[in-house]
Amino acid sequence: MADKDDDRFKALFEGQPGSVLGEQKSKLTETKEQWAREKRQPQTRRTDGGGRLPPGQHLSKDWPVLDLGQHPLIPTDQWVMKVAGAVGRPLTLDWEAFLALPQAETTSDIHCVTSWSTFDNRWGGVLVKTLAEAADLRPEAAFAVLHCHDGYTTNLPLDHFLADGSLIVHSWNGEPLTREHGGPARAVVPSLYFWKSAKWLRQITFLEKDAPGFWETRGYHNLGDPWKQQRYG
Repeated sequence: MADKDDDRFKALFEGQPGSVLGEQKSKLTETKEQWAREKRQPQTRRTDGGGRLPPGQHLSKDWPVLDLGQHPLIPTDQWVMKVAGAVGRPLTLDWEAFLALPQAETTSDIHCVTSWSTFDNRWGGVLVKTLAEAADLRPEAAFAVLHCHDGYTTNLPLDHFLADGSLIVHSWNGEPLTREHGGPARAVVPSLYFWKSAKWLRQITFLEKDAPGFWETRGYHNLGDPWKQQRYG
């Protein structure tokens, strides 16, 4: 069970107005930037996770809805995702083409920077490795930046983004991914804090050099390994 600090942290994410595109300061971003400056760690009572809970995490019974106050509506008949940058074959996939790619099912845990975790999430989607192969990823590529329909971005090194458990998902626990959780498609990168698993994905850009994203330029750690508690830079 979370302490009061965790409840306050969670509440900041829920229903707060804000615009990434307009760079409007919300209560969420202002508070999180302050906590990053202070390198503040959430205070939580560790629950028994059988060795699966990273330090500072507690087990949640549900999947909290955490975002910047916007839930873009992207019907699947209008959905498009691009794969660009350091690739030999740039891709522009509509929903039908995305579903025509080899599909995968994985099970992984979620570890959120706000201190909650959930176990045994069943995902359906396309492995990032599959997309990289389809786009003919160039050998010099070392990073990726994820671009989202709400203007959000986040950066990932390829050793994490191309790991076996990393997918672009369209389903969770056997059901279509809901809008509030980033549907119709989002990234899932289980080895890092969940802010790296960007919602409402519209483009993947592979790069030779790193390019920190929205939270990474606001005091958050550039990598975000939950087992090392890499919350802040």
